[in-house]
Amino acid sequence: MGIDVTVKIGGEAGQGIQTVGELLAAACHGCGLHVLVVNDFESRIRGGHSFLQLRISDHPVGAPDHKVHLLVALNQRTLDMHLSELAENGLAVFDSSQEHSGDNVISVALTDMARKAGGAIMANTVAAGACLALLGAPESYLERVLSRQFKDKKEKILENNLQAARSGVQAVSDVGFVPAFDWPDKKPAGKLLSGARILALGALAADCRFAAFYPMSPATGILADLTGFEKQAPLVVEQAEDEIAAVNMAIGASFAGVRAMTATSGGGFALMTEGLGIAAMTETPIVIINSQRPGPATGLPTRTAQGDLRFVIHAAQDEFPRFVMAPTGLDDAFETMIRAFGLADKYQVPVIVMTDQYFNDSMAIAQKALDAPLAIERHIAADADLNDPVNYKRFAFTDSGISPRALPCAGKALVMVSGNEHQEDGHISERIPDRIGQVDKRFRKLAGMEKEVRPPRTDYPDSRVLLVAWGATAGAVAESVEMLRAEGIDAGGVYFADIWPFPEAAAEKILGRCQRFYMVEQNVSAQLGGLIREKTGFKFYDAVLKYDGRPFFPYEIFLKVRAAEEAING
Repeated sequence: MGIDVTVKIGGEAGQGIQTVGELLAAACHGCGLHVLVVNDFESRIRGGHSFLQLRISDHPVGAPDHKVHLLVALNQRTLDMHLSELAENGLAVFDSSQEHSGDNVISVALTDMARKAGGAIMANTVAAGACLALLGAPESYLERVLSRQFKDKKEKILENNLQAARSGVQAVSDVGFVPAFDWPDKKPAGKLLSGARILALGALAADCRFAAFYPMSPATGILADLTGFEKQAPLVVEQAEDEIAAVNMAIGASFAGVRAMTATSGGGFALMTEGLGIAAMTETPIVIINSQRPGPATGLPTRTAQGDLRFVIHAAQDEFPRFVMAPTGLDDAFETMIRAFGLADKYQVPVIVMTDQYFNDSMAIAQKALDAPLAIERHIAADADLNDPVNYKRFAFTDSGISPRALPCAGKALVMVSGNEHQEDGHISERIPDRIGQVDKRFRKLAGMEKEVRPPRTDYPDSRVLLVAWGATAGAVAESVEMLRAEGIDAGGVYFADIWPFPEAAAEKILGRCQRFYMVEQNVSAQLGGLIREKTGFKFYDAVLKYDGRPFFPYEIFLKVRAAEEAING
């Protein structure tokens, strides 16, 4: 058996839960292990209930596990809520100076030890020390991580935290923990990154030069990460007064010639839809990230969902071409952002990248090198590229639907645009030939756009039963497929990342071979399943749906599909 251990740290917001997780993750990452870190927190600065769940493995993992091996409860509420989740031979560490009854619960006075080391604020460091000791990590691993964590702090702060961590190690030195394992000493398997950070890195790799945001969870982390690069890259990040201003700033920057983006969640995207239409009518490239959370209205601001798919495909008045993409993991997200900017530029259309709170706020190992393209291809026409720049027509009719795109004030070409329908040179027009001609021109882009769309990725595509997912649920589905196959069920996985234009031919080819397929989505109506039926005529047999704001566990997908298959096969 390999290494596969889950640690959950819970308490109130403000108790440093995330710090414990980051210290543990850094220690695991540094010695070559794989980790998946999931944050679960309420939309409040202090109080409430929050937890961080860390899955540690010697092989790549793409989803959290449903069973907890080590629970660190910084308050009574955490112990009460999560004790039942302990796996066999699991253990709970409870922050208390009082002896706690129960074979699987030990009391460790984390806060009291922290005070002795220099301050109660270091209770999280004590907890990190206790966790790593129980997991069998050499003490030197923790010291290495702490030295890196506090390298820019005063020496006294590092000394106090080292003392706090050692007290945690000492407190559990005589506790036997069955799931403990031998720690490797290998090079890191990749880079430990959050989804928000890899989206930011992908934008930078795509030569994004301007980003405008109005902070909205869970997209705010992308803003924060991009802001950190302003002094290192030719990048301007602007916090706008609202989402309407943010999208229009990005459109303005793109119109001027720089690659631009914005990011928001569903409610903010709703406010951006008029701007989306402006980008479509003026054929101005723009990339918009919609990091989904449950709605409607404010909904659950810090939880995850996949309820916006139909919305973004059809958002804004009337019809126009757009790309909609939903990366299935960290490496895919980096590539998707580079493609998003390139395709927006090439086809002069909006590109919407769909993520969610689970993806943005969790951390995992990106295994592929985060290499940017050697050269960025821009689709901008200078005077020398135009036959007659003096009589330049921004919206000239072409067979491809793509008109030469000149930049304003960059030469002899006079660039005229309007939010109204227009003739080829950009002047407003209500003439029927202009209206029909421009609509048809814009939609002629679809022939080229459809060729750019990637088919869904598959595991065991020739299987009798297929599980179909999109976006970040792919990791949980992939693991559930392996669990089903281990039980003798001929199952495979299908993972959509490029969703619009819909890859109709590829979907028909893959789904047409199986006996039946199941949709796995985090919404109430199986939105992708409905889209598949609309475009291919294939109806899914059943759906595994989750809309409580929490990410999928592979085990719950496995249970639902196994039960359905057993009912079919008797």
